[in-house]
Amino acid sequence: MVRDELFGPGIGISRVSNIDEAIQIANDTNDGLSAAIFTQNLDNAMRYAHEVDAGKIHINWGTVWRTDFMPYGGLKDSGMGKEGSR
Repeated sequence: MVRDELFGPGIGISRVSNIDEAIQIANDTNDGLSAAIFTQNLDNAMRYAHEVDAGKIHINWGTVWRTDFMPYGGLKDSGMGKEGSR
């Protein structure tokens, strides 16, 4: 589930030992539409946001949410550029 894009209802939660493992799992895919991290550690959250290759990053929130006034799109095999507002 963490290696392929899932278009439909589903949830995947992976417990990791450290931030390095979380980043490695998030980046170990050909896709990159969105990623999320749930943590109380602000330094880990910011490092995840900077190092994960995804079009959008969510911190302490699921990947379903999106706002219409922000650009939207993925990286890697999940898209070519952004759509929506600049």
